[in-house]
Amino acid sequence: MRKIELREAYRNKRRKLSFETIQSQSLKISNNILQMNIWSFFYYHVFLTITESKEVDTSYLLTLLHGKDKNVIVPKTVGEKQLEHFLLTDSTLLKKNKWNIPEPVNGILIDEKQLEVVFIPLLAFDLKGNRVGYGKGFYDTFLEKCNANVLKIGLSFFEAEREIEDVDKHDIPLDYCVTPEKVYEF
Repeated sequence: MRKIELREAYRNKRRKLSFETIQSQSLKISNNILQMNIWSFFYYHVFLTITESKEVDTSYLLTLLHGKDKNVIVPKTVGEKQLEHFLLTDSTLLKKNKWNIPEPVNGILIDEKQLEVVFIPLLAFDLKGNRVGYGKGFYDTFLEKCNANVLKIGLSFFEAEREIEDVDKHDIPLDYCVTPEKVYEF
């Protein structure tokens, strides 16, 4: 399928998820992440959940990272297709933006080059690690600025599609995608 078709199909799949299902599946995803060999790093970038879009609830992952005393970095949208990245601390004030994304109001700015692991929101992904996001280009623009060896980990309630037909040369593939059932490695 093409990206536009996948966006529509997976938005519809998400709409059908209950709050209880989202919570239980998000916990399973976090438990699968716990089993991954990614815990020697220091800087972990995590998207904050858009509850209204029924995204994977990253609060479990945040608890896990803080429990392991990791530096957690969260994004803030600025301008067209740009993200800034802030250290998440106990004093970080969050406010929802126009897309209902919780974002830091201000804080300690972190350079993309410092990031070692990036957890990425998505709607769908395929067996080659290509992903379909919301179509705004924020994450592809952001990932281009990261070090080449940054680990890119998608989080999905659903299993992989066989193929995304219209992958673009600017699309940056995932290294892993974690679902409630398994961890895909690409």
